[in-house]
Amino acid sequence: MTGPYALILAGSGMLKDVAEQLTRDGWHVLLPCRRYSPVPVTPDGDPVGRALWIEADWDEPEELARRVAATTHGAPVDLLVDWLHESHRRPVLAAVAGLLSPTAPVVDVRPANESPASPTLPRPEPVLGERPTQEVLLGETSGLHPERPLAHRETVAGVLNATRRALDGAPSSLHLVGERRPRPRIPRPRLHWDETVAPAVPRPRVGTP
Repeated sequence: MTGPYALILAGSGMLKDVAEQLTRDGWHVLLPCRRYSPVPVTPDGDPVGRALWIEADWDEPEELARRVAATTHGAPVDLLVDWLHESHRRPVLAAVAGLLSPTAPVVDVRPANESPASPTLPRPEPVLGERPTQEVLLGETSGLHPERPLAHRETVAGVLNATRRALDGAPSSLHLVGERRPRPRIPRPRLHWDETVAPAVPRPRVGTP
């Protein structure tokens, strides 16, 4: 098995639909995570790759990288898609950086609330330096129905769109999937004088020293 290899770093089953599409396109998809989540087999007749589960733990990033390298027998990884909790994101990505081919693009999926609310504010520098990176920010509400939570199918469609752009050689860019939940407005208290509540307190007079 010679690849091409795609490495998906996400919780078990979180990006299974993305992995399934990549196998249909002929990729060998590496899925390191704690629990096994099978990817459906593509019907005969289509160009097909394979989905390979690798038992691994985010708390042991160096061991994770070693197991991925052993699975590919040292062959480079040509695409990285990651959706990791912020506490694991930097150490895990730093550990697998050496497994990527020089031209491998990155698709980085994160909740939008981990990014600055204003587009004018600087975003954190990508963990993997100057690699072409498609950043996918996941909103809290649906882009189709703003009163509903972001749907899984919207997430999958957004990640697949960013993945296609990455494989087409597009420059680094930012993609917001869904909508940020607007912050609730807290009404300011309105003060008024009520003689029935505080009759003993004299009303202040204009001009009184």
